Amino acid sequence: MSGDHLCACGPERAPIPVMQRGKHLVVDLHCHMNIASAEALVRAEMDNPPNPLAFMSQASMATNARLFASIGRKLNGIDERLEDMDRLGVDVQAISPSPGQYYYFAPDELGRDAARMVNDGIAAAVAQHPDRLVGMGTVPLQNVEMAVQEMRRCVGNLGLRGIEIGTNVAGRELADEAFRPFFAAAEDLGLLVFMHPLGFTHGARLAEHYLDNIIGNPLESSIALSHLIFGGVLEQHSGLKLCVAHGGGYLPAYWGRMDHAFRAREDCRQFIAREPSTYLRQVWLDTLVFDRDQLDSLIRNHGADRLCLGTDYPFDMGEPDPIGFHDHLPDGVKASLLGLNAAELLGLVPKGCSCASD
Repeated sequence: MSGDHLCACGPERAPIPVMQRGKHLVVDLHCHMNIASAEALVRAEMDNPPNPLAFMSQASMATNARLFASIGRKLNGIDERLEDMDRLGVDVQAISPSPGQYYYFAPDELGRDAARMVNDGIAAAVAQHPDRLVGMGTVPLQNVEMAVQEMRRCVGNLGLRGIEIGTNVAGRELADEAFRPFFAAAEDLGLLVFMHPLGFTHGARLAEHYLDNIIGNPLESSIALSHLIFGGVLEQHSGLKLCVAHGGGYLPAYWGRMDHAFRAREDCRQFIAREPSTYLRQVWLDTLVFDRDQLDSLIRNHGADRLCLGTDYPFDMGEPDPIGFHDHLPDGVKASLLGLNAAELLGLVPKGCSCASD
């Protein structure tokens, strides 16, 4: 292997050797960790931080309260996490911040300090089990200069391999020109950007029955990804490594409508030169869709080389049997989805692979 390229993780970053226990490498690209110290910092500095789920019904709030009480140790630590990984057959978790820890609403300096605390906490967890955990961080996108600085620190100082972002920044669309330097820097670094929603920004009609999450999360991702497509971000940054949670929302199942709009309307061609579905297929999606027919549809329409296993660990809306969910697939496709695609994105190699010693 040449010295200027190592396992698609960039010339400046050596690949990370990770443990493979079974026939296939299994990498969970979508799982979360909460850093309690960062949450305490924000609450100490802000009297009433906004709650994006405040409109949720009392029944859903009560269920969430019971849920967080039951998963707290898993969300905030790694001991039970490793036990669950062994039970589920997951070799590696790519841990990213709990979506409630974006803190885009905070003043710039507080957002920066909270992001640093989250990233330091994730890096410390990874350092305890570097062959089982790999880290993704967060950045204070309310100040793009600070965000780029923190992203570079995540790569250069902490060894993190991705940045998780929300679907909007305190109500501002990600396609806003102000955020282009962030996407440009992520593209230059070859760093994975993992987009994950937190509820729905206009969710008053979704208060009951946990619709804020069931419908709102994938709808929020669909809107954000549509702006990135139609706003020209994916045209301008074609090398961006972007992965969207929850199977990419609804766009991968209904891309024909936006292609028709591109052909029929000039206002849908302002910033892009090709049919929108071609930009959609530039991004990666996780396989958290819960239904095998929907998974098969993603493979057929989006491509097996752009899909990565994701469980949403440790939340209740996660996939309870990640390997079994993919068991019906041909062996080569299964290997790609279970771990090989994510390993390429993150720069991982199974222990014993000759690439690890190059």
